Amino acid sequence: MSPSDLPLVAALLLVAVAATVSVLTRDPVRQAVVLAVLGLLLALLFLLLHAPDVALSQLAVGAAVTPLLILLTARSLRRSAGRDTRGHDDGDSRREGHEGREGREGREGREGGA
Repeated sequence: MSPSDLPLVAALLLVAVAATVSVLTRDPVRQAVVLAVLGLLLALLFLLLHAPDVALSQLAVGAAVTPLLILLTARSLRRSAGRDTRGHDDGDSRREGHEGREGREGREGREGGA
């Protein structure tokens, strides 16, 4: 291994660590941040491999668009979850299943609150 290979080996190790962290991260917001860092590291790796066109594409998609979509989706899901848990009952039993809210609460009481 020559000294000129050291940046490539370092970039490969950083990409491997960032990819592992992104898989192990459970929170979508943190995962989006880790994916953005992973996208930047991959772009750096592609630059080191003399593929500037691929690096530019990786910057646009992997470091910007994908994390942004994940953040927007997480925000949308949290907003819709907030609306569903405010206790408003609009009479739509399809969301509650066939048994409705009273049936589910009764079942949870019999099962010990699980």
